[in-house]
Amino acid sequence: MVQLADFPGGVEAFELCAKFCYGITITVSAYNIVAARCAAEYLQMTEDVEKGNLIYKLEVFFNSCILHGWKDSIVTLQSTKAYPMWSEDLTITSRCIEAIASKVLSHPSKVSLSHSYSRRGRDDMSCNGAESMRHKPESKGWWGEDIAELGIDLYWRTMIAIKSGGKTPSHLLGDALKIYASRWLPNISRDGFVSKQAGSDSDSETTCEVTSKHRLLLESIISLLPVEKGAVSSSFLLKLLKAANILNASSSSKMELARRVGIQLEEARVSDLLIPSLSHSNDTLYDVDMVMIILEQFLLQGQSPPTSPPRSKLGFERRRSRSAENIDFEFQESRRSSSASHSSKLKVAKIVDGYLQEIARDMNLPLSKFIAIAEAIPDFARLDHDDLYRAIDIYLKAHPDLNKSERKRLCRILDCKKLSMEACMHAAQNELLPLRVVVQVLFFEQARAAMAGGKVTELPSNLKALLATQGIDPSRPPAPLSTTTTIPAEDQWSVSGLKSPKSRMSTLRMKLAEDDDLDDNDMHPDGINRNSRLKALCALPTRPKRMFSKLWSINRSASEKN
Repeated sequence: MVQLADFPGGVEAFELCAKFCYGITITVSAYNIVAARCAAEYLQMTEDVEKGNLIYKLEVFFNSCILHGWKDSIVTLQSTKAYPMWSEDLTITSRCIEAIASKVLSHPSKVSLSHSYSRRGRDDMSCNGAESMRHKPESKGWWGEDIAELGIDLYWRTMIAIKSGGKTPSHLLGDALKIYASRWLPNISRDGFVSKQAGSDSDSETTCEVTSKHRLLLESIISLLPVEKGAVSSSFLLKLLKAANILNASSSSKMELARRVGIQLEEARVSDLLIPSLSHSNDTLYDVDMVMIILEQFLLQGQSPPTSPPRSKLGFERRRSRSAENIDFEFQESRRSSSASHSSKLKVAKIVDGYLQEIARDMNLPLSKFIAIAEAIPDFARLDHDDLYRAIDIYLKAHPDLNKSERKRLCRILDCKKLSMEACMHAAQNELLPLRVVVQVLFFEQARAAMAGGKVTELPSNLKALLATQGIDPSRPPAPLSTTTTIPAEDQWSVSGLKSPKSRMSTLRMKLAEDDDLDDNDMHPDGINRNSRLKALCALPTRPKRMFSKLWSINRSASEKN
């Protein structure tokens, strides 16, 4: 018995070569041509030995049939994994990749789905592919699912060849990557990675190897992402980012994903931003630091273009050489681009406020991180502060141990002038809020109610003066309550069960008495005592007690009528 330990293809390939030498008919297809070609090369079955030898015939079949078929090219490329060195030396791998890339870049109707792929095991020396044309692909992204069967090394090389052609739209490349991620990372949208990693001690080595393979696969997918904005959705990018956190991917991969998400953050959903935190340095439920990085990336690229076309002296002097219509068109395009940037900030503000409502329930979330994310959004991006107030209310309920200074620090990010009437009614009886906020809310609520009721045609001078100091226009109708986020039942505001004006007054008096007991050493950085600042806030230019009693008497008489 002759032992050929390093013979490529094993017994089957050797038997095929032996049959050829004895003139016996052999069967060659996309499934065994690589093994047969490597075995023939090992045995040196070249033309120098005999004309029409096996190497020559296999090369003719490979070039004229295999490479002309779409699925035959993919199957042959897959089979090269068993003989990587031989396949590289014989250029089988590179020729298959080039054939696949050329077919992706061509029109789908020109691609032949090979006859040999659907008739495995038969005599496939014939190149007849007429039967398989009934499976002709028609959609532009038809190739994504087929090449998803390749291993990550061959897939990466194939995608690089497709991208280098420069003819495939970026969104089709993104769709193909999404298909591949779903194929090889099936639990990318769930918490399956956690359960896989939580194996027993006996399986620890196997689990580590699987995790390492998944990490390599994920980082390869990230490196293939198209550079164009919108080529892949924000949801898909954030799912990759969650997987990167769980698989402990490299920092560069995480930062690249964060940068790409930040570019199109306005398309994201709140649920996608809830990235699990697996860091041992903190006990928070979600990776808030990563979301902060994403916000920073969004703000860096969110510079609004000028709202008017640039004008130079030379351009102004020769303005008559261009039509007025072109000038107006340039101006409108500039304004449209600016408004698009502004609208994206408005959308992101809604998303961030919804995100704050979710993370506010985390008892281990530091106050500083909550405030940092809230303050990252520009003031103009929040048309109303209802969602922000809701997040603050949830945080106060989840963190009952906050002291008075921390509650004041938290509520400084809230603008009472931007609260709707419903939010004001809830805040006015919220005993978790600091006194300063309650006083402001009560005052603005009563002022707007008096103006909206039509009973007061013009505000008194002392009320106007106070409103002027606060920068509010009470004649403007309040913004409607935001309904863009879904609120659990326990966090919804109950308007039907509002307290009576007497109860609201008692709550305010209790807060006033509580505030009087504060430590006198609690000073503001500018040297003004906290009580003094409160009195200055509540003080009216003339007869403040009559002003507040008049406002509260309106509520009392209204409740008695009801």
